[in-house]
Amino acid sequence: MVKQLKLDAQVTTAEYGRIVDLAAVDWDTDVVFTWNGTTSGVRVPNGDAIPADRAGLTICDATSAAFAQDLPWDKLDVVTFSWQKVMGGEAAHGMIVLSPRAVERLESYTPAWPLPKIFRLTKGGKLIDGIFRGETINTPSMLCVEDYLFALDWGQSIGGLPALIARADANARAIWDFCDARDWIANLAEDPATRSNTSVCLRFTDPRIADGAAFAKAVAKRLEAEGIALDVGAYRDAPPGLRIWCGATVETADIEAMLPWLDWAFHAEIAAQAAAA
Repeated sequence: MVKQLKLDAQVTTAEYGRIVDLAAVDWDTDVVFTWNGTTSGVRVPNGDAIPADRAGLTICDATSAAFAQDLPWDKLDVVTFSWQKVMGGEAAHGMIVLSPRAVERLESYTPAWPLPKIFRLTKGGKLIDGIFRGETINTPSMLCVEDYLFALDWGQSIGGLPALIARADANARAIWDFCDARDWIANLAEDPATRSNTSVCLRFTDPRIADGAAFAKAVAKRLEAEGIALDVGAYRDAPPGLRIWCGATVETADIEAMLPWLDWAFHAEIAAQAAAA
């Protein structure tokens, strides 16, 4: 928005493992934010900080939160998500959910810049509501759509949203308990209330570790070499550590089976580091 649309926006950020002070946000302006940070392992704990009588729109990226976290829909005006994440479907497919306030804005405001056809939601000053009834602008892959419908049917069959949230919670809790029982690893999220239950980010805290980035990479490599866990290294710009996906399609038993191997990989790398020194 700032670099390409040249909007005079106030940008507020926080360090990895933290979130911004939501009480200090001016909700009478339009606010664009991420509900769950996959790279930093934190999430908005609830919608309490968002006023019901706000003048601005809340525009929320809920990509890795939808279907695993209880979103306050009455507090959110524009929500985007992908069924790639918690429901385990194909990537490159996005969904958008609009509140009546967001629809009113679309129908009353025309941007000064051109929009590609695929991003247009209005025509002649009115919402193209057919998009929300199954009509398409560009033809998507029907196989991917069917895959999403299959995932939704599965979600309903196990108990719907509460069951999906419970599965993600159980997966994350297994890792949190593992960390609580050890003094060499910790959750990257500093406040337990903001811990993500889908993208659990961890940091190594052992003082014997000389090079945090190299150590975390080596641990992830050991896990991958044994066929235990794939792509569990931290995001490239995040603090060194691990990132473990705990979405609803993951079985808690698989998380629990992985954790002893994580213990093994840590101690094996500590021993290798000592031998090299």
